[in-house]
Amino acid sequence: MKICLAGEGAMGRNHMRVLRAIQGVEVVTLAGGVEEDTRVFAEQYSIAHHATDLQTCLAQPGVEAVVLATPSGVHSAQAEFALGLGKHVLVEIPISLNLGDARRLADLQAKTDRVCMVCHTRRFNPPHREIFRRIRGGEFHLQHLVAETYFLRRENTNMFGRPRTWSDDLLWHHACHTVDLAHWLLQEQSFTVAAQRGPIDLHMGIPMDMSINLRSPSGCLVSLVISLNNEGRFGTGFRYIGEEATLFARDNTLRDAEGREIPLSGSGFDLQDREFFSAIAEQREPEASFASVLPAMQTLDQLRLAMGDEIP
Repeated sequence: MKICLAGEGAMGRNHMRVLRAIQGVEVVTLAGGVEEDTRVFAEQYSIAHHATDLQTCLAQPGVEAVVLATPSGVHSAQAEFALGLGKHVLVEIPISLNLGDARRLADLQAKTDRVCMVCHTRRFNPPHREIFRRIRGGEFHLQHLVAETYFLRRENTNMFGRPRTWSDDLLWHHACHTVDLAHWLLQEQSFTVAAQRGPIDLHMGIPMDMSINLRSPSGCLVSLVISLNNEGRFGTGFRYIGEEATLFARDNTLRDAEGREIPLSGSGFDLQDREFFSAIAEQREPEASFASVLPAMQTLDQLRLAMGDEIP
């Protein structure tokens, strides 16, 4: 299958690493934002065509699908555009920066036979899949999920320290990962919410700290702390407090309360991208389809209002 990769930044490189290893998948065109960076990326990965115009890239002969690893603010418009051209769409998290656009895309998904999927990578990380298995099998009764997401982003750079041309969003991007994880793990459609955010950073133009609390109908609590001001190890750590055990998840590892690693295999990013192409081959709805992420987007909208943001 010939595909277009959109995005020459950090996430584009992560996707390219996986796409090159999937049999039958060929990246034939790269749509970038910065011309020189796009050229270098295309040369490095031997991509035959590249341009800074998505429409031009999607019009390349034989392109059937697109992976959108572009700035968050253009995800919804680009996904809608690609769907309008009949392409299968895998879009980086978040699907949009507001609930209205997410609902519109889910409606479009319902009217097409194209595979429409969002990169909610937590659903595919082996430790979270193991927790999901234990919960669904009745082996583990989750009482409290505690998650901490830390980065140091006082300068507008990406995960590789390269300058960004756009600002990140703590709520609709970083919080979205954990909020969706909670919905998926518990199979709950709605939560009671509370949230606070810190002041707007004058340089970044966004709040740099956030505290979020959720309570599911079944009584499980979710506590999420996010900071772009934190010095130290980057990323997100999860503490799963259950009746039977307390477990710690980070990246692709899961440990018990004594620090012993629980054997798991696989990589969430790999499993995620492979799910997209498997769903296309099998003509089915993928995990993390547009429709399936709507509960998380609805909760994020509630959190937005809880933090006093009246602008939709």
